[in-house]
Amino acid sequence: MSEPSSYRPQDVPALPGVYRFFNQNDKVIYVGKALSLKSRLNNYFQGNLPERTNRMVHEAVRVDWTIVDSEVEALQLEFSWIKQFEPTYNVQFRDDKSYPYLAISINDEFPRVFITRKQKRPGLKYFGPFTHTWALRNTFDVILKVFPVRSCSAGNFEKARRTGRQCLLGDIGKCSAPCVGWITQPDHTALAQRLISFMDAGKGDLLPTLQKEMDAASANEEFERAAKIRDQISSMERARESSDASISENFSADVIAIHREGMHVAGSIFMVRGGAIRGSRSWLVDQKLSIEGEDELSALFASIYSHSDVSDIPTEIIINELPSDHVSLEGWLTNLRGAKVEIRVPQRGEKLDVLKTVERNAHYALIQYVNKRSADSAVSGKALLEIQEALNLKQPPLRIECFDISNISGTSVVASMVVFEDGVPKKSEYRRFIIDTESAWDDTRAIHQVITRRLKRLIAETDVDVSELQDLGAKSSRFSYPPQLIIVDGGAPQVSAAARALQENGMSDIPLCGLAKRLEEVWIPGSSDPMILPRTSEGLYLLQRVRDEAHRFAITFHRSRRSKVMLESLLDEIPQLGESRRSALLKVFGSVAAIRKASEEEIAKVPGIGSKIASIVASSVIREEVINVDAQTGEILEGS
Repeated sequence: MSEPSSYRPQDVPALPGVYRFFNQNDKVIYVGKALSLKSRLNNYFQGNLPERTNRMVHEAVRVDWTIVDSEVEALQLEFSWIKQFEPTYNVQFRDDKSYPYLAISINDEFPRVFITRKQKRPGLKYFGPFTHTWALRNTFDVILKVFPVRSCSAGNFEKARRTGRQCLLGDIGKCSAPCVGWITQPDHTALAQRLISFMDAGKGDLLPTLQKEMDAASANEEFERAAKIRDQISSMERARESSDASISENFSADVIAIHREGMHVAGSIFMVRGGAIRGSRSWLVDQKLSIEGEDELSALFASIYSHSDVSDIPTEIIINELPSDHVSLEGWLTNLRGAKVEIRVPQRGEKLDVLKTVERNAHYALIQYVNKRSADSAVSGKALLEIQEALNLKQPPLRIECFDISNISGTSVVASMVVFEDGVPKKSEYRRFIIDTESAWDDTRAIHQVITRRLKRLIAETDVDVSELQDLGAKSSRFSYPPQLIIVDGGAPQVSAAARALQENGMSDIPLCGLAKRLEEVWIPGSSDPMILPRTSEGLYLLQRVRDEAHRFAITFHRSRRSKVMLESLLDEIPQLGESRRSALLKVFGSVAAIRKASEEEIAKVPGIGSKIASIVASSVIREEVINVDAQTGEILEGS
């Protein structure tokens, strides 16, 4: 580690430019741009730097800079250097998966069409990416029939030229066989250009042509051929991700969304041309080392457009939030495209609807990444060790139990208990509790009650002789396994209530902490101040996941309870219905909405009801029909 003052630059100009920090191996570890190099670089040599910035400055041994004429030039040079040097501390997105492209080698003497997943290379025209690989391959088969451009490798092509014998693709009509002179070089190049024009124009005239061929084949009773053409049309429509039914034909733009969660970020894009979604892609970034305050959106734009052809850059880019330097980004994209490019955030209408779909894609891409990461034993092990060190535990908490309370104004109060073993959810061990509101109606008393009940169950099952259970062929309950860490959702009051429950049941040796949502503070019993774990800590991220899972499980249970209580309350207002009759009605019909739809005769058939009570029930539920309740959430819907 070096001392920043040893390489602090002097006489830095107050001009726009790009700067680079180098480590002792002369490797670029960070690239940045600034309107004033002097002001920006001076900031790196002040005190109280953020954690990752401080780490970068101490790892570096020198810094240099390059002056440019404008912010747009600075942005362009920054993107170029990030692409060239791949600095450790810059935000860099990467593909969440590899999508296939349709590629055409336009610079070859005899252009070749093929499917590839490799990084884009000069001299190739790319179309895609396509998310349905099987459909793209079916479409590839159709394309070769309509545009029989060569698709063989260079080795096979040269072999055919030497032997003067075409390959099987030529024999079956899927290649024009330029290798043996069936088509001239200019004609083959023109054929490849027609294929490019078709792909550039979307579905073009090919689908109507295929439709006519299918109709003609059907009229001639060539039903097998008609069925094949029908499947070809279906494959082509699927491969292009067509959404003509929901997107207007004059909609052509790139729709980009970014989603952040903790220290992770994901971005997604839909490439919409002529009302059809030509392709979609997602990028992911783990911000463990990226400098604080970096604009992820600018980095996402670099990931998308640094490798793009001019024809791939649209005139309009729709995004869910404007980058901090969107004016410079527009200038950079305009220079690349050679025409005006606008970056906009839609407020309403069709573009906003498509943007919301892209946001969901970014969210799900991040969920998949996080789930895959959480299943990584190395990551989970590191997180457990960080929790052990932070909480000063005797051993890593291999079994963690977390409790959360859910209620609305003290009604339908429920609690959840989720279990993580080895840093992974153990859903078979989850438990739900209905809180006795006579003695507990606020969070602290509810926490005390639920942990007391959990500990009493632990004590009761610990006293059972395991050998007796084995003799009976039974298994011991997982409630008999003591947790190595208890987490409660909340701050000091909730932690104090949980600690009191542990002490009253003689289990004060079980580690306990609370995680408060507002600032993600970790509270320990008896401490007047919370513990703040680094935002990049894997331990903190695991604590957040456990807490959020407990909250989700509690909310789900509370909604089902609230819905049931609201439905039953409507029947409670009928004096002639006791508990048994209410239960019988709900058992048969399931809900008040179903009872409303039933006739008096159907209601009378329910055991214990009869015709007289059925008449009263029918008239009562019809009178209450103005109340419309969502059975999933228990909410009273609008218009009620």
